[in-house]
Amino acid sequence: MNSLLWLFNTLISLYVWILIASAILSWLVVFNVVNAQNPIVRSVGEFLWRVTEPVLAPLRRLLPNLGGIDVSPVILIIGLYFIQNLVNEFFLGF
Repeated sequence: MNSLLWLFNTLISLYVWILIASAILSWLVVFNVVNAQNPIVRSVGEFLWRVTEPVLAPLRRLLPNLGGIDVSPVILIIGLYFIQNLVNEFFLGF
């Protein structure tokens, strides 16, 4: 059971890092730090978008419009850590 819990925690941590990378890349593209026409940047951005957008899109529809600020990744990260702690408490008992 500890191996499954380790795998679950690792997948949650990996997805949180993917969310952070997606947010940082979007900022770099918006502020013209990286060229979005570069094939490597485009393929990395496409991968990050395909992995994060199916989870973030429904969350964005639920959240109020805050202008140009997108807080959905932060809300998702908090939710993922909450679920991770809930599962850890349930299986480990602390």
